[in-house]
Amino acid sequence: MFAISTVVAQARVLAPTPTDTIVLRLPNKAVMTLVVRDAQQLRQLPQYHLDSLVARLGGYIERADAAAKVAGTERLTSVFHPNEDQPGQSLPEEIRITTHKAAAGAYGPSNRVEVLLEKKFGVVVNIDGKTNDQPRAAARRADRQAERDSMREARNDRKSSSTDFIFDLGLNALVNNHIDRATPAGQIPTSPLDLRTGGSRYVNLGFNFKQRLGARRSPLYLMVGPEFAFNNYMLEGNHKWVNQNGLTSVALETSGRQYQKTKLATSTLTVPLMLQLNTHGNSHFHLGAGGFVGYRLASWTKLKYFEENTTYKDKDYGSYNLNDWQYGLQGIIGIKSLTFFAKYNLNPLFRDGQGIQAQTLSFGLRLLQ
Repeated sequence: MFAISTVVAQARVLAPTPTDTIVLRLPNKAVMTLVVRDAQQLRQLPQYHLDSLVARLGGYIERADAAAKVAGTERLTSVFHPNEDQPGQSLPEEIRITTHKAAAGAYGPSNRVEVLLEKKFGVVVNIDGKTNDQPRAAARRADRQAERDSMREARNDRKSSSTDFIFDLGLNALVNNHIDRATPAGQIPTSPLDLRTGGSRYVNLGFNFKQRLGARRSPLYLMVGPEFAFNNYMLEGNHKWVNQNGLTSVALETSGRQYQKTKLATSTLTVPLMLQLNTHGNSHFHLGAGGFVGYRLASWTKLKYFEENTTYKDKDYGSYNLNDWQYGLQGIIGIKSLTFFAKYNLNPLFRDGQGIQAQTLSFGLRLLQ
């Protein structure tokens, strides 16, 4: 058996750097890098039977290369569990071997093996047989970047919960709209109600707390808020929102004043509850569906117009017969950092018999941090 003590005796050991890294340069020009968090972890190495680990790495690398040759991706990560293959020997819990496609289009031996020992620390083995210093330095830089990517992916796999800051930017539309009762004189709602597409914006800020459901590597998560949303409903033409005789509707301006913007706006505190499916690897595909409930915090109308060489912005706060509570369905779909969302209110925007009966549909792009 290939004993780790023999390897260390023949190697030139460099002093640990401030990042607690030990580099072993072997006589056959192979390089082994040990990355530990502190000296205590280094003293714990003997209990992990690294001699048995090194003896198995060659076989695992061959199996990873065989799988990579038939894979259709540029990068393939294979996972092995030595402690399950040989129970009772205190071997590492997990070995992840990442193989990259060679420049000529064929797969060669992996140049990085990441070993996760019982989730406590990592050992990275870099195999490099080049003699030219310049290509070797470039390879090391590429390896370091690939190592960081692989370690980040491994950390995500191990996390059972996480928190994302979200920023949604989209548009609003009113669907299924109609008038519940006769419109007072002078108030002429469009049918269907026409909103200015570019001005009817939806903005949402919030935190999503995700909790993994099931086993450690399960792709299924439960996601909950809170979120803080702004909805704008901007009218086309020279119409404006009015609230008269207990009814909120749309009226045409008859005084000759020309409006640049006329809108109804709301701010809402919302709590979503969704099931989300997250896949890992190169695709990072995610799909979520669920519902939400929200409470209206404020609402107002805003008129912008130009008179006598002066621009005026009139803002008027009020309930405008809007429903205080909102509830509905929502979903997301995305790949990597590109995510789209859609939200549909099941209850009407206005109270029954007190305004235009319509549900809000919001859709757009979601940014995660």
